[in-house]
This record gives sequence, structure tokens and C-alpha cells, in this order.
Amino acid sequence: MFKWIKDNKIVIIMMIIFEVVAIYLFATTNNLFYLLNFNYIGLCVSTGIYLMAHKVKYARNFVQLSVGLYMLVYLGIICRENMQIEGFWYYLFLGVFEAATIHYFVAKICGPLFFGRGWCGYACWTAMILDLLPYKSPKYNRKKLGWIRYIVFLLSLSFVSAMFIFKVDNIENIMFWSFIIGNVIYYVLGIILAFVLKDNRAFCKYICPITIFLKPASYFSYLRIKCNHNKCISCQKCIKICPMNVDMLNDSRKRKNGTECILCGKCIRECPKGALDLK
Repeated sequence: MFKWIKDNKIVIIMMIIFEVVAIYLFATTNNLFYLLNFNYIGLCVSTGIYLMAHKVKYARNFVQLSVGLYMLVYLGIICRENMQIEGFWYYLFLGVFEAATIHYFVAKICGPLFFGRGWCGYACWTAMILDLLPYKSPKYNRKKLGWIRYIVFLLSLSFVSAMFIFKVDNIENIMFWSFIIGNVIYYVLGIILAFVLKDNRAFCKYICPITIFLKPASYFSYLRIKCNHNKCISCQKCIKICPMNVDMLNDSRKRKNGTECILCGKCIRECPKGALDLK
């Protein structure tokens, strides 16, 4: 029993985190939705990590689809909640701590202190489609285009701010359609960039504004992939296969692209000596 707990420590901790969040929000808001919502996401993520540890081939795709489709289709389209960054600004300006504000607080602002960019690897509804494209490992060196994300970030903030400043009517309906249109634009841009740059994750590296929230907390992430240098033979297969161009041989928090590791585990599976592990 104790060996099983030790071997599945990460799975258990992940489930506990989501369970605590679910119970706390249910107790403070008396809204059953939060209890069901965070239990569902926690169960999906924990199950995916468990299956990945047991080398089930499509474990991460299972998590991406089960969480991504839930948030895109159910929360976004059926419940008409804008879960994009525009929705975060919208609810923040309204002074309402629910929906997108809670999502961002848990998954993209505070959560990364524990699981880093795990959101990007397991729950992003944009990446769940991009990861199905053919260029799973970057074909070229990373481009210096990261500045684009800051422009997109400011545009999203300006868009929502302008609606409040000019007191635009029917903002709620505008936010819903901005969610639909915004996602279409993201998918089109992401797919085009993937084929042009031969890199499925090009959108995440250069365009996605969410990374501005994720990067600072991810630097301090508790959960990280580390290298046992006694086993490592410096073949660099882990670096070549990493979709985010992270230097997995360097355990320092300052390693190249260190805040962009999405915990996908490709490097762990690729390592011929089992030198890498999620700790």
C-alpha cells in the first residue's frame, strides 16, 4: 500500500489539490457546480497522469479532449461563458469572482506554482487540436517572435476596457461571440503556423497571450522534470523531441525555455536510459 502511494504521489497530490478547491468553492458559494466542475477536471487530469506513468499511448490526448471539450463546448458554448482571456478581463472588471476569474486563478495564476505549464499540456482546448497535427517535434530552431503574445495580450485588455469605458450595450452577448470568433481565429492561426513553421506548438510559443500569466509562476513550479545525470549519456534525444524547445538536461530553473515545459512527458519516454523523471 505504502509503495503504491509513493509511486503515485503526484497523482494523489493533484487529485487532492482539485478536491480542496472544489470543496472550498462549494462551501463558500453554496454552488454545486464548483464541486462537480473541479472534481471532474481533477479526476481527468489525475487519471491521465496515472495512465501516462503506465505508458498508455494516448493518455495525454484523453485528458486534453475530456477537459478541453468540456470547457470549450459545455462551459463556453452551452453555458455561454467566455473562458478566453477576454472573459477574464470581463468578469474582473465586473468584480465577479466566478467562471473565468476562478478558472484563471486556479489554472493559470496560482496553479502553476505547483504544476507549472501543466494546463498547456493537459487541458488547453486550442492545443488539444494542434497536438494532433503532424509536427510533434520542432523541425527548426525557435524564432524570436515571442513579442507577439504581448501585443495580443494588450489587444484583449484594450478590447474589454473599451466596452466598459464607452458603456457598450449588450456586452454579455458580445463576449459570447468574441469567444466563438476568438477560438476560430486561434485555431486557424495555430494550424497555419504549425504548417508554415513545421511546429505544432508555434502558436503557444509566439501568439498565445495566456503565457504571460503562466510564465512567472511556472518559474517556481514545484512539479518539474529533472535529470539524473548519473544515468544520462548526453544523447540529447530529450532536447530534440521537446515540443517547447526546453533544455531538459539542465535542472536549473534558469534552463533554456525552462518556464515553457508543458509536462507532456515526451522526453521521459524518449530517454534510452530512464534518466528523466517528473518530480
